[in-house]
Amino acid sequence: QVQLKESGGGLVQSGGSLRLSCTASGISFNDKTMCWYRQVPGDERERVACITPDSRTVYAETVEGRFTISREYAKKSLDLQMNNLRPDDTAVYYCQTQWFWGQGTQVTVSS
Repeated sequence: QVQLKESGGGLVQSGGSLRLSCTASGISFNDKTMCWYRQVPGDERERVACITPDSRTVYAETVEGRFTISREYAKKSLDLQMNNLRPDDTAVYYCQTQWFWGQGTQVTVSS
C-alpha cells in the first residue's frame, strides 16, 4: 500500500518560515519525480515545486526564490523549505508522485 504522509504545517506570521516534510512508503521513491502542490478552498490545486530523480527542480513563479524543494533518498523523504512566507501562501499543501497523493498539511500565514 502506497502512503505519502506530510508533516510540518502550521501557523506562522508573514515573513516567517516553515519546513514541510513528506515520507513515502510502499513505493519505489528514488526513481520518481516528486512534487508539492497546494490548494485553497474553491480554487484549483496548484503545483508548487517538483524534483526529479536526479534532483533537477522546477518552481512555480509565485514561490521561486522563496521555497526550496529537496529529497533525501535514504529516508525516502521529500522536503519543502518555505521562507519569507506571505498570506497568499496560505493553503493545504500536498505531496504527490504519479497518481498518489498525501492527505495534506495546512499552512496558514497571518499578516
